[in-house]
Amino acid sequence: MRTGIRKCSVTLLVIVLLVTVNLLPVARAAVIGTDTYLSTQVPAVTEQLQAALQREDVRARLVELGVDPAQAAARVAAMTPAEAQLLQERVDSLPAGAGALEVIGIVFLVLLILELVGVTNIFHKI
Repeated sequence: MRTGIRKCSVTLLVIVLLVTVNLLPVARAAVIGTDTYLSTQVPAVTEQLQAALQREDVRARLVELGVDPAQAAARVAAMTPAEAQLLQERVDSLPAGAGALEVIGIVFLVLLILELVGVTNIFHKI
């Protein structure tokens, strides 16, 4: 009697498991190309950039710098998907007008190295 109940419960358990496995949705994955991925991402990125250009503080800063906001919006709209993605990724980390001291330092180091190697004669009085 016990073996009959055990056999029936195991059979019932297997049937329930098979039915629930068949009811689960199947995830279908495929390899997609970069251009396909970017084509789905670009509208969102471009919309975010266009929304940033619509902010009043951004428009005021563009006018301060001598850039027409309409021209800036047209240039953002004309960006390739890769350019838009790159700008979106780097927009927060790019310094606005900073880095002049670093550029001067790098130029000085390059000139110093060229002077030491003998390529130039810039620091001839030192």
